Amino acid sequence: ACRMSIFGFLKPDRPAPPAELDIPLFPLKSVLFPGGTLALKVFEQRYLDMSADCLKREQPFGVCLILRGEEVGAPASVHSVGTLAHVTQWDMEQLGILQLGVRGGRRFRILESPTEAGGLQRARVQLLDEPALTPVPPAQAGLLSVLKQIAADVGAERMPEPHAWEDAAWVGYRLTEVMPVQLLAKQKLLELDDPVSRLEILYRYLEPRGLVK
Repeated sequence: ACRMSIFGFLKPDRPAPPAELDIPLFPLKSVLFPGGTLALKVFEQRYLDMSADCLKREQPFGVCLILRGEEVGAPASVHSVGTLAHVTQWDMEQLGILQLGVRGGRRFRILESPTEAGGLQRARVQLLDEPALTPVPPAQAGLLSVLKQIAADVGAERMPEPHAWEDAAWVGYRLTEVMPVQLLAKQKLLELDDPVSRLEILYRYLEPRGLVK
């Protein structure tokens, strides 16, 4: 694609810069994947205020895996790649304890992350591009039967529809979130941009255990 400059010469279009957002962060000892779900119990004032503001403005917050620190108390250090969390349901059956259901949106990379006076971390983040729909390669097709069995076992609440069996990224995200592996391994798989590479790693993990054919 080209555009005409004011001098009449044709110049190539510059690619659009990656989208940036300013969002609050919720550090967790969990990894949220695009399209995945999490149930959160919120009771610290900083996160109660954050949740109320996100609900009011219908804006997401960012979920990041904790690198150092804890979920409560002093602000934790987090991994630089996380996922937008969109609130899908909320309830406060007990005063001061908010139950949230969230759904994973786009992945992002933290560019800078200041901490506010109340201990809430905010971040300027760059949204990461998701690849175009890529079919599951025949070499990893055995993963589909595994995932379909898991989806039937956990139900629609844990793995809500629509189920995108034809999408390598969706299949990889759903398998990774239910695999009994260390959180750091899940984080590394979240950070991968290539959905086929993610499936290859999952296949190599499951095949020697006799879980795929």
